[in-house]
Amino acid sequence: MRYTWPKFKLCRREGINLFWPSKYDVRKNRKVPWQHGENMPRLSEFGKLLRNKQVLKRMYLLTEKQFNSLIIEKAWTYAKNKWVDHDKAAIMFLERRLDSIVMRAWLAKTIMQARQIVSHGHLLLNWKKHNVPSYLVNIGDKIQIRERLKTSALYSDALVMSWNFKLPSWLAFDKTSFTIEILDLPKSDELEMPVDILKVIEFYARA
Repeated sequence: MRYTWPKFKLCRREGINLFWPSKYDVRKNRKVPWQHGENMPRLSEFGKLLRNKQVLKRMYLLTEKQFNSLIIEKAWTYAKNKWVDHDKAAIMFLERRLDSIVMRAWLAKTIMQARQIVSHGHLLLNWKKHNVPSYLVNIGDKIQIRERLKTSALYSDALVMSWNFKLPSWLAFDKTSFTIEILDLPKSDELEMPVDILKVIEFYARA
């Protein structure tokens, strides 16, 4: 079931800004939803594993079914067959989602906005209209803003952001044609994550 409730409540529950913009800054309100007092309750070892899992899942705003499919099914199978670490494979699959790519290319400020851009049909994938945020991109794929939308204020702001922030090495963004090209598979060591991915893997191993 898709999450449609206030996003700031998720940030307060996890005690961190999950979505980057300042309006989700938990320092404004450090109280945990549905809890009395200012601080997070003390967690058991299993509770710590659970919170790591919840933070990562909520950063990408996935349902439990979607998250489980990526982390346990796709990433585990890829890690086993390609002889790579499970945690690195997990991040790679999360970052290969089309909505994640749009956000990393600074065409969107949040994962919510990126998903809206994709689902509203603003993009062409390899020159064909595409509106599935969960699509896993491949090396060589090209994602382009539709011609009639390139002059909109939304993408004018995105162009300014793309000049101010560095793109990850697996992406190239042509600012003239508004085209994102997938150069490589995502790499976890280029991302700053507020969670320990190994604890997420351990959570599912223990569950």
